Amino acid sequence: MISAVIKKGADPDVVDEHLEELVMLLDTAGVDVVGRLTQERERPDISTAFGKGKVEELKELVDTSGASCVVFDDELSPAQVRNLEEALKVKVLDRSNVILDIFASHARTQEARTQVELAQLEYLLPRLTRMWTHLSKQFGGVGTKGPGETQIETDRRMYRTRMQRLREKLKEIDVQRMVQRKGREGLPRFALVGYTNAGKSSLMRVLTQADVYVQDQLFATLDTTVRTFALPSGQKALISDTVGFIRKLPTQLVASFRSTLSETLEADILLHVVDVSNPHYREHMAVVESTLSELGASDTPVIVVFNKIDNVQQRELLDDAEAESPGCVFVSAHRGLNIDRLLHVMQSTYEESAVLRTLRIPYESMNIVARLYSEVEVLRRSDEDSDVLLSVRVPADLLAPFTAKYRQYVTNEVPSHTSAL
Repeated sequence: MISAVIKKGADPDVVDEHLEELVMLLDTAGVDVVGRLTQERERPDISTAFGKGKVEELKELVDTSGASCVVFDDELSPAQVRNLEEALKVKVLDRSNVILDIFASHARTQEARTQVELAQLEYLLPRLTRMWTHLSKQFGGVGTKGPGETQIETDRRMYRTRMQRLREKLKEIDVQRMVQRKGREGLPRFALVGYTNAGKSSLMRVLTQADVYVQDQLFATLDTTVRTFALPSGQKALISDTVGFIRKLPTQLVASFRSTLSETLEADILLHVVDVSNPHYREHMAVVESTLSELGASDTPVIVVFNKIDNVQQRELLDDAEAESPGCVFVSAHRGLNIDRLLHVMQSTYEESAVLRTLRIPYESMNIVARLYSEVEVLRRSDEDSDVLLSVRVPADLLAPFTAKYRQYVTNEVPSHTSAL
């Protein structure tokens, strides 16, 4: 049974779409929905979310349908959960509960499992009180501290200790990631972002021709996947795919997955993949943009990629999307449509965001020439009498460390002729 408190005056279509998304979440979690009940209110009731009469109506629906659980679309406070469970005599969950459960079941790597466990503990910590009410004394006064309160304090201590260990483990994993990234310095870096189930993994599979896990379900991908591919110029580049975003994503998950999402923060270009066939794609785009802003990636250049165009029947819908997002690219990852155009846009956007520099390297320092080939894109090379003149393209975010590292070799000259690269 699903339930939601609807703000008065809300668009019915938007409300339906939110509830349908909750149904999809529950389907991904393996739960069947037997009914739904909503109530329009200015704000949720502080003790039960619903009003008293609506709680009674919900109780009748639960009894007649045989539902074993009630799931609310918004996050509930510990007190609201406790009061609702007492009134309904069934388990009560909220949207965050469901998302955390899905993440837990989809976590494959040690990093993902660690992040999900940390998010779960952060979610459960303030909710421990209601787990031990059966052990608490019902009277106050000095010397009347009940065993329930003692148990709560013990559990809180255990939770906090475990959470600290998990944070330390994530720091270790983050250090390993930094070492891995150092080996990729100089290569153009792209990152796929988008609403969950927009088709990011399918697009990555087409671009890289790699065996990437693809499944038509919410949050099929949790772990960051990084693959190499070639831009039209022949330049080797990297593209990463990570967890999809969703409205009302629990703050605990955003915080815990910060190390995974750091691939997004360090990308030169973001590919914002949008399921343009979804009638609510504009709201999905707003959720992604808001989450990117929260992560601190709002200044990174973005290419809007409208995916699943093969599912759109009306051409004017695509015209509207193009007018709202100039410079966008329409593709179908499933059918491989317009992928070449996307690659050329990726190439040109990267070139516009990068900086050109010329370096003169003496022949006795040819090891530096080899290093430059592995660190940045070499555009032109001129082999002269006593040294090599290279024209390279440096990502804007790497310009400062690059200049500091090779300052003695940087020159304003331009190679007079180009040799084979």
